[in-house]
Amino acid sequence: MDEGRGMPQAERVLLLAAVPPELRAALEGAGVTLHALADQPAGTLPGWRIAVGTAMAGCDAAAFARLPDLKLLASMGTGLERIDLDAARVRGIAVANTPDVVTEDTADFGIALLYAAARQVVAADRFVREGRWARERFAPSTRLHGKTLGVFGLGRIGSAVAWRAAGIGMRVIWSGPRPKPGVTWEYVPTLLELAKRADALVLCCPGGAATRGAVDGAVLRALGPAGILVNIARGEVVVEEALITALRDGTIRGAATDVFHSEPEPDPRLLELPNLVVTPHVAAVTRETRADIVAMIVGAVTAFREGRPFHDATRAD
Repeated sequence: MDEGRGMPQAERVLLLAAVPPELRAALEGAGVTLHALADQPAGTLPGWRIAVGTAMAGCDAAAFARLPDLKLLASMGTGLERIDLDAARVRGIAVANTPDVVTEDTADFGIALLYAAARQVVAADRFVREGRWARERFAPSTRLHGKTLGVFGLGRIGSAVAWRAAGIGMRVIWSGPRPKPGVTWEYVPTLLELAKRADALVLCCPGGAATRGAVDGAVLRALGPAGILVNIARGEVVVEEALITALRDGTIRGAATDVFHSEPEPDPRLLELPNLVVTPHVAAVTRETRADIVAMIVGAVTAFREGRPFHDATRAD
């Protein structure tokens, strides 16, 4: 790309969403000035060539239309379902997201949530803190070794989860849009069948229209009264009303979720469920991953300004 050649030393960059202070500092250190979208006037905003946002905030066609001179959107996170890539392609806007750098930590967290739900780690912690240990017997938890894990979505993160699960002695099966060459784990054509055959189900799929509401009452019933659900994908993949009912009436044994429909204020009924482990969308939030994301965003912005190649999701396969 050669759009950035001849740029002045400092360039304005528009922040479409709140970003961590370390990213702000790194971008400013790279010779740009940052300006928040919230501080800009309504309507069309000419003159902005570079914008920085997040996967959760996204950028739809209307948002792109407000920025007629935009050439680069740098987005923190892997997810692209809230970014209109077709609109970006039509306009010739590069989209630099941050795949790969979140894979290992997100997979680690998926296994951590699986243990938390199956072995009742959070409930056991609460049991001790509430002073119940001396007078009550803690209920038995569920073994994972030897059980079958169903992975829904065998992309980078799903594959990393599958390898970890195999490493702790679980049998792995998976489902997604189509089989993948070279994958030795058994492919199951439908999510419903995957749930029927799995002892635990981990959701690693992308969000968006293709997976919205994929885990409904029928899937949860198929998972069954000994089953465990873990969601490290997107909140919209699960029908929350169905999940609440399933956890209340014992349709499934337990669940753990890092994502919700209404972040950062989940449905309060979810927080009342003792057999649900909840975390605040932090699967990829480690010091190491944050540093990698900052480096990748700053690297993309710098490469664009200097006319060098960088990762562009609009050109990815």
